[in-house]
Amino acid sequence: MVEPLKIFSKPALSLHRDRAADKICDHNFLFEETAKRLVDRIKDTKRLFPVALDIGCHGGEIVKELRNQESVKSFFSAELSPKMAKNNCKGRTIVCDDEFLPFASNSFDLILSNLNLHWVNDLPGAFLQMRKALRPDGLLLASMLGGNTLNELRLAIYEAEMEVEKGWSPRFSPLADLKDLGNLLHRAGFALPVADIETITVSYDHPLKLMLDLRGMGETNANVDRRKTFSRRSTLFRAVEIYKENFAQKDGRIPATFEIITLTAWAPDPRQPKPLARGSAKRSLKDALEP
Repeated sequence: MVEPLKIFSKPALSLHRDRAADKICDHNFLFEETAKRLVDRIKDTKRLFPVALDIGCHGGEIVKELRNQESVKSFFSAELSPKMAKNNCKGRTIVCDDEFLPFASNSFDLILSNLNLHWVNDLPGAFLQMRKALRPDGLLLASMLGGNTLNELRLAIYEAEMEVEKGWSPRFSPLADLKDLGNLLHRAGFALPVADIETITVSYDHPLKLMLDLRGMGETNANVDRRKTFSRRSTLFRAVEIYKENFAQKDGRIPATFEIITLTAWAPDPRQPKPLARGSAKRSLKDALEP
């Protein structure tokens, strides 16, 4: 029997979110921005979603946005961290692991997940569970961090570790690639899968402020193979210097890049549009392109 792939420690992730729960509203600007962008896409569907689920609710940003949407009548939230669920998620909230969803098939018309799926060990399995939890023609809307996220900080810390400690440790999560996600959704049985990408750049006056925000969001290192001891002060200070040397702008502020991948897919339904059969076109592409 093949052991399931384990990249992230869910107990560590839950602990990080528990620690961040009380003051999440001081650091959740990125969650708020991506929640708005996700919910804005619901407006374009011109559909009613009687029952919705938010997986990985953080500070309740999705629920807050959904309250202004007449198309969503009832909603539930699911969160790994008991303290985050208790303190910050409004409405009906279930504490559960997002890789083991405790919902019956055909339970929801809409599933949203806002900057949570990049912490999933078994992404194909998670997609499959979401598809089963959706009713026919139900919608999945999800955002997750892409591979170029925090590339400035990655470079600075890895270079500092090599310089000061003569080696480096796994401090950052491996992140999904855009071209693979559409295929994973298709393999999970979704119809009409679409994956697109955009970049959000945040400006800070000091790299330590960025690190403080990451801790305050509960987004710090939860890799199974992470170093279990504190970072050396000399390594941290050198990373700050490298960050400034390589990326500081004219005003002295430093950028932090967040690459946001947004996924849209539907649970299959016979009423959905189908592609025309191969060879059924009545006009060639060559003729269509000619002036």
